[in-house]
Amino acid sequence: KQWYQRRVRGKMPLPLKLFEVSDVVFKSEDTETGSKNQRKICALFSGKTSGFEVVHGLLDRIMLSLSEKNYSIRASEESMFFTGRGADILLGTEKIGHLGILHPEVLENFEISLPCSVLEMSLEPFV
Repeated sequence: KQWYQRRVRGKMPLPLKLFEVSDVVFKSEDTETGSKNQRKICALFSGKTSGFEVVHGLLDRIMLSLSEKNYSIRASEESMFFTGRGADILLGTEKIGHLGILHPEVLENFEISLPCSVLEMSLEPFV
């Protein structure tokens, strides 16, 4: 939210491009600690347009860098995305992430007035 507030005050030029690779902690009944880490990659594009083609191009570039050819995308039913504007990322038949244009309700919940496209994907199959 802070990055967006800085943008609103005019301190950051458009478009905004955010990128992060980090571990995410999940609850897990299968481990002694009750949790497990999963390495994820996340990217966001926000500007005067949604920039879906930018995050889709980033996905293609990541897969090219990983020499991975066995991936595809299919329409997603995730409610965080505009209907018909979200996709699941598949590695073979396994869903490893998603990308799409965030629904206006999601943007409103975070007090964001610009359209945003996002990509989130697990890197576990590649490490």
